[in-house]
Amino acid sequence: MLKRWLGMMVLALSLTGCGYNDFQKLDEASKSAWSEVLNQYQRRADLVPNIVASVKGEANFEQETLTKVIEARAKATSIQVTPETLNNPEAFNKFQQAQGELSGALSRLMVVAERYPTLQANQAFRDLRVTLEGTENRITVARNNYIKTVQEYNVLSRSFPTNVTAKIFGYPPKQTFSVQNEAEISKPPTVDFNKK
Repeated sequence: MLKRWLGMMVLALSLTGCGYNDFQKLDEASKSAWSEVLNQYQRRADLVPNIVASVKGEANFEQETLTKVIEARAKATSIQVTPETLNNPEAFNKFQQAQGELSGALSRLMVVAERYPTLQANQAFRDLRVTLEGTENRITVARNNYIKTVQEYNVLSRSFPTNVTAKIFGYPPKQTFSVQNEAEISKPPTVDFNKK
């Protein structure tokens, strides 16, 4: 009887340090953080038709820029995202690339729009631009929250003894956001004050 009781005590003590409950908590936190990222991406995608409609009112506006925005939105919203996307590096990168293309297309649209004074004077366009900028900031905050949550989860899944629990119960490290053009942005900028 004493051996059985000691065995149960050892088992109970070993389970308290296994991290199973921590995995549950952080897995749910990362799913929640990911949902917020998706929510903000959807908010941005919902703004695009309104922005395009207000820009189309400018008769001379570059059609190619508008077409790229429309195509990027269609591509970004066509990718089906499920909780399994978080554990599939290929699907995650595909989703991330599509969202990056939409961000780039919207940035180009806003830069081109600055060349059109009547568009800049349009109150609806200015309001949409402010809303889009706010949404981009919300996306950044949501992504940062997701990155932090995934970092905590991944540290737990790679640390001993909780890495044993991760292997037993199937908690692999999760994907996080990465910089798409890392090689390009790691180059120092060339500054030449002699150019005019």
